[in-house]
Amino acid sequence: MNKWIIAAVVALSLPLSAARAEVDKKAERLWKGKCASCHGADGKGQTDQGGKMGVADYTDAAWQKGHTDAAIKDAITKGVKREKNGKKQEMDPFGEKLDAAQIDSLVAYIRTLK
Repeated sequence: MNKWIIAAVVALSLPLSAARAEVDKKAERLWKGKCASCHGADGKGQTDQGGKMGVADYTDAAWQKGHTDAAIKDAITKGVKREKNGKKQEMDPFGEKLDAAQIDSLVAYIRTLK
């Protein structure tokens, strides 16, 4: 009987997994289109522009732990304009270019980079 319950749970979760994979692909395309030129396709920030601005490595566990989802969302929505370690870090705000779901998907995508 337990085998049947497990099989049913697995069968019911397959459509959810497929939908989640589709959302991830959309977020990945959005990342590559809007973010990767500075932050890198892999999130390490090792691009020409990322190097000039001292962009953080989003794959770093300490960075991931040190930044809340709300803080990441705020940076995407409102942009960034600061100086850190002698480098100007500037990112245009995306709050008027992307909808809330797209911004949330980017936050979730950034979390997958760890």
